[in-house]
Amino acid sequence: MKLYNLKDHNEQVSFAQAVTQGLGKQQGLFFPLELPEFEHSAIDEMLNDDFVTRSTKILSAFIGDEIPADELHARVGKAFAFPAPVTQVSDHIGCLELFHGPTLAFKDFGGRFMAQMLDYISGDKPVTILTATSGDTGAAVAHAFYGMKNVRVVILYPRGRISPLQEKLFCTLGGNIETVAIDGDFDACQALVKQAFDDEELKQALGLNSANSINISRLLAQICYYFEAVAQLPQEARNQLVVSVPSGNFGDLTAGLLAKSLGLPIKRFIAATNANDTVPRFLSSGKWEPHATQATLSNAMDVSQPNNWPRVEELFRRKIWRLNELGSATVSDETTKAAMRDLNSQGYVSEPHAAIAWYALNQQLQPGEYGLFLGTAHPAKFKESVEAILDQPLALPPALAERADLPLLSHLLPADFSQLRAFLLAAR
Repeated sequence: MKLYNLKDHNEQVSFAQAVTQGLGKQQGLFFPLELPEFEHSAIDEMLNDDFVTRSTKILSAFIGDEIPADELHARVGKAFAFPAPVTQVSDHIGCLELFHGPTLAFKDFGGRFMAQMLDYISGDKPVTILTATSGDTGAAVAHAFYGMKNVRVVILYPRGRISPLQEKLFCTLGGNIETVAIDGDFDACQALVKQAFDDEELKQALGLNSANSINISRLLAQICYYFEAVAQLPQEARNQLVVSVPSGNFGDLTAGLLAKSLGLPIKRFIAATNANDTVPRFLSSGKWEPHATQATLSNAMDVSQPNNWPRVEELFRRKIWRLNELGSATVSDETTKAAMRDLNSQGYVSEPHAAIAWYALNQQLQPGEYGLFLGTAHPAKFKESVEAILDQPLALPPALAERADLPLLSHLLPADFSQLRAFLLAAR
């Protein structure tokens, strides 16, 4: 598999290089040189496969012969060791529940697959994973790499801007997992990670890598659950499928679009955002004008400069798709609360991120279409806000209950690269 740097098309790397480098020159994202497509008959056959077998075929289409098929199958089996069920919410709408993994969020798929790939590629070579999180990435990455030999994980997150239970999931592990609360928003955390990758001396000294959705291995893993969703739908729903994606850093939407590029029959997508609506405004006006990031109920989507958007634009350019055919929506906190109550009245307990996607879908679904919205995190990860909005108690699943009372092990730093650099080097 060859990938090229979106900022310098002359920089081309293998899958293994892209996984270990994370970013290219000038902080450029890697993107597949070839965009594989399956025949309709092959798609139909694959939809009858089990999740791991089908996912291995999807990933092989991109990775090629860099990883032997039996090895890849075994690694995918370890990574995707939990289901991604579609739950019917109403007559024409279902939720793809991506929160049945160990940290109760969709990022378990990408985090665990990346860990398996890095373990295979790096062997005994020491690696430092430096990543930023707006909530769920941190937990998924921490648990995926926890206890792995020769891997140090450093996770930056915005102090006071993730839910207490999100924080407990990954800031209580210790060992090879180091967590740093940054005085700033997620964009500040993300900027610090990018600065670190621009520092060649630091990269070499630490063997730096990133586990954000900028890493191609995480992105490819996410393609697989779109196929898993369609495999669970009846034929009539497959033919008129609309998918609504709660969007922050836009990795999930990018993966869905790559699934469509492979030949998966998805009629259209809706990019649903909160008040951080850079993309919906861009799609409407053609002007890229990020505002200051606003803190919202759906904190994992509090991103005003989404990292993956250049990949979306590149895919649309390569496929000769029209950007104005991509649906979008901006949903306020008040509307999010109302959506959660509406879903609850239908017998489905949800959390703010999924509720935004459901609301956008409910508004834009046309007669005869079937809608699917992504449930990206377990409602209990947002226990305080969900209980307050729905006015009912929420039980903690075991993964959260066992960490809820443990002490936080985080360090605290300002949004200052020189201090982060000193911290990274001092703890080697």
